[in-house]
Formats: sequence, C-alpha cells, structure tokens
Amino acid sequence: MRRIAISVAVSTMTLSLAGCGVLNVTGDGASASPTKGNDITVGLLLPEKANTRYDKFDYPIIRDKVAELTKKQGKVEYANADASAARQSEQMQNMIDGKADVILVDAVDAHAIAGEVKKAKDAGIPVIAYDRLAEGPIDAYISFDNELVGEVQGRTLLEALGPGADTSDKIVMMNGSPTDPNAKQFKEGALSELNGKVDIADSYDTVKWKPENAEANMAKAIAKIGKDNIAGVYSANDGMAGGIIKALKAAGVTELPPITGQDAELDAVQRVLADEQYMSVFKSYPDEAEAAAQMAVTKLQGKDIQFDALTQDRVDSPTTKDIPAKLVQVTALTKRTIKDTVVADGIYTVDQICTAKYKAACAAVGLK
Repeated sequence: MRRIAISVAVSTMTLSLAGCGVLNVTGDGASASPTKGNDITVGLLLPEKANTRYDKFDYPIIRDKVAELTKKQGKVEYANADASAARQSEQMQNMIDGKADVILVDAVDAHAIAGEVKKAKDAGIPVIAYDRLAEGPIDAYISFDNELVGEVQGRTLLEALGPGADTSDKIVMMNGSPTDPNAKQFKEGALSELNGKVDIADSYDTVKWKPENAEANMAKAIAKIGKDNIAGVYSANDGMAGGIIKALKAAGVTELPPITGQDAELDAVQRVLADEQYMSVFKSYPDEAEAAAQMAVTKLQGKDIQFDALTQDRVDSPTTKDIPAKLVQVTALTKRTIKDTVVADGIYTVDQICTAKYKAACAAVGLK
C-alpha cells in the first residue's frame, strides 16, 4: 500500500477549495459538464449492527451531507447487512437493479463482494469502498489510516505496561474478523509496536467481530495462560473489549489488565473512565462520512478537480492497483483525552458520558 499523508480536515479542505474558486469546477473538455444533477440516489451499504457507529453516526451523517450538497434533491438508500456477506450481496444487487447512481459499500467480506462490485461497474454505477477496502473494480476508497490505528493501540498498550515492560509480559491479541481487510492492517500495525517487546502468548482472529466470540476466545486464553499471568490484552475494537472484560471477570479477575479498543463507543468511553478499559481509538466519523458523501456527489456530477482534491492518497487492493483514496487520521482516547476527542467533536455530550454511575470518575478528570 502506498500512501500520501493528508492532515487537512475535510471541512478545512472545502473552505480552501472555495477560496481558490475550485468548488463546482469540473474537468476539461467533455468532462466539464456534470454527468448528473442534484436529483441523485446514493446507495449506502453498511456491514453490521453490533458496532453502534453505523446506525448512529455514519448513515445519518452521509444522508444529511448528501442532502446539503444536492439542495435536498438527492437521497440515500440505506441497507445494513447485519454481519451477513450473503445478505449484503443481495442488498447490493437490489441497488444495482434499482439503478442507484453511485454505491458506497462497507463490505462484510471484502473478497465476497467483488462480484457485485463488477456487476455495478458493468451497469455504469460507480462504487466507492467505505471504511473497508472492497475487492473488485472500485472507483475510490475512504477510510481511516488502519495501520496507524494498530500502531496507536500497540503503542498505548506498551505505555500502560510501563517502562519495565519486556518479553516476560504475556499479552493476548484479540484481532478482528478474518474477512475484514482492515483487521489485518490493525494487526500489522499493532505487531509493529509489540513484537520483540512483550510475549504474544495467545492470539485469535474473531469471527464477525462479535463480542460473544471474543468472550469465548478470551476464556480459552485464560485457561491456557492463567488469569494472573496476563499482563495486557490487545483488543481490536470496543465491542470485543466488552466481551473480553466479561470473560476476565467471570474468571475472578478483580484488577483488570490494560485492554485496548477502537471506535470510542459510549460504553467504552465509560469503561475507560472506570478503569476497566485502558484506551480506545477515536476516529472522527463526521470527517470520514462527510468526505464519503462529497466523493459520491462530486463523482456523479463530474466535478473532477474537487474529486481529485478529496482523493490524494493511493491504495492497492488484491484486485485493483492505484485506487484514489483518502485516509483519515486517528487519535488515542484515554482518560486524559476524552474531553479533546469525543466531546470536542460533538460525538457525545458530557451529560451522556457522565451519568450518575460515572460522576465521580468524570470529576476526577475534569469532565463537567
């Protein structure tokens, strides 16, 4: 994968482009006229419901941004596969048959969806891979810097273990779904930080990212390593961290080891406050979702210069090389950074986080 780092936020980019007179400008020659107007249909295929972000953030943000960009004439048709690759294939075929103008797909199984991606392309429908890099002839890709996510998780876990951490410290790795290409990148990023510094005593790929599968795997790890011999747990996301914590408590662990996460779910933020989960990775869903909506609309309307400005990175999938992309940056969320991440970005209010159970913990870190 080749990357060109972008540090400019989407909202800032939009202002800068407007200041330069770039917005609403298209390419030269035949491409200078938009291929579509504002009356467009964006198909949005999201992968699962176990992670609450998709229904709570991604879909409404994309829906509202498409409406804004098309003067409320464009619409988003949304389907969630609930972790079923077969269901997602059916949903995508329905959108092809219904003649959606562009499809944003967050693949349950990046390889399995390739056939439908090709069918869409054959039907003249552009496909943008959202959050996960789907295989097949996609037109563009928008996601977070996934290897950086793993690096941040691994680095923060080492910080939690302290300066004395070494290969006598046994770590359990609870990786994501083997059908999700992001999970592989998270793992690679984490291992780049952990290898040679701690002992990876046990490692699992978690089917469908399900917390109950992570809980079962963690129970196996505890039986193998011993509940008192686990120095830390690398969990690829927050949902699985919740399952891991259940397994540790069921085994009688009262002082939990540092546990990582990702997605900054509300339950996870509260667990961080309560010292049950050490960290999560905050990813700005508004930045990602708004950029995806902009990419979809500008692609349809032939605004080539604006589309190119949004996709200055390049990535390779197993089937397609040099895909135009945008990789959004990420931040570690710990007790110290809750205010500067999820609160500052408007993901949660202090009142949502600091319920009665967490009032004292919130006060201790200055959340009020």
